[in-house]
Amino acid sequence: MLPVVYHPAYSAEIPSDHRFPMGKYRRLAEILVEDGVVAPGDFIEPEPASFALLSRVHDPGYVRQVFDGAVPRAVEREIGLPMNRSVAERARAATGGTLLAARLALRHGLACNTAGGSHHAGPLHGAGFCTFNDVAAAARLLLDEGAVDRILVVDLDVHQGDGTARIFADEARVFTFSMHGEKNYPVRRAVSDLDIDLPDGMEDGAYLARLAEVLPGLVDRTRPDLVFYNAGVDPHRDDRLGRLSLTDDGLAARDAFVLKTCLAKGRPVAGVIGGGYERDVERVARRHSILHRTAAGFVGRRRSL
Repeated sequence: MLPVVYHPAYSAEIPSDHRFPMGKYRRLAEILVEDGVVAPGDFIEPEPASFALLSRVHDPGYVRQVFDGAVPRAVEREIGLPMNRSVAERARAATGGTLLAARLALRHGLACNTAGGSHHAGPLHGAGFCTFNDVAAAARLLLDEGAVDRILVVDLDVHQGDGTARIFADEARVFTFSMHGEKNYPVRRAVSDLDIDLPDGMEDGAYLARLAEVLPGLVDRTRPDLVFYNAGVDPHRDDRLGRLSLTDDGLAARDAFVLKTCLAKGRPVAGVIGGGYERDVERVARRHSILHRTAAGFVGRRRSL
C-alpha cells in the first residue's frame, strides 16, 4: 500500500471559530481509512522535528521562541494562528512527517504526508498559517546528509511558495517551481527559480494545459533525486482563499499528471497537502484525500509507466 504519514498532533487546539480549518487533518486520516486507502493501524507516525533540524532553515532565535511559547505578537499576527504549545507541537510533527515521507519516497518511490506544505514560513519566521517550513527543513537535511544531490519542489498551492523560495534563493541544488494565482497572497512576492502567475477564474482545462507545457521539461532539465509535491487544494472553485476555478476532477487530473510525469522518469515523489480553506471540514478533508487516493493508484505501477 501507499506509505502514508500521520500524527495525532497534526490537529492543534485553536478556537473553534478560527478561520483555519484545523479539524481537516484528523478527518482526512479518518477518510483515508474509511475509504480503504490506508488500512487501520497502518499510518506511519513521525518523530517531531528537533530544534537542530528546524534551525537549519529558520533563525534559531525564532525557533526557540516557538518552542518556549514566546513568539512576539507581531509575528503571531503574521502567522495568523495562536502560538500556543499545541500549535508548536503540530508544526514540529508536520515537519517530522514530511521528512519521514521524503525518506519513504526515496525507499519506495512514492509516499505522502497528511499534513505539510507550510511554504510561507521563511528564514526569519513564520507567516500565512505556516509556523515552520516542513519541505525546506526536510530538503536541507537530506542534502546535508548526502542522501540526495538535487531536489525539485513542485508547489501547486494557489499561493506562491515564497518562504521556500527565500530559504533556497542561493541553493543551486534545490529548484523551486511555484504555479499560483497572480492576485493572491502574499503581497510581497519572493523569486522562485520558476514562477507562473495564473489569472483569476482559471478553469481545469487551461490550468492543466499550462502545467503540461512546463512540468515534463522541467523534470528532464533538473533531473531531481527527489520531488516534493505541494498538492494544495485551494485552487478549487469553492475555496474561500483561492480565486481559481478548479473542480474536484481537475485536482485529481492535476495530481495524476504530476505523479505520472515524475514517476515515469524515475523521480521519487513525496507529497504534502498544502492549503485548503473551505469552512466545511468534511468537504475540504475529502478534497485533500484526492492526493492520497490518486497516489495509491500508482503504487505497484511504477515499472509500467
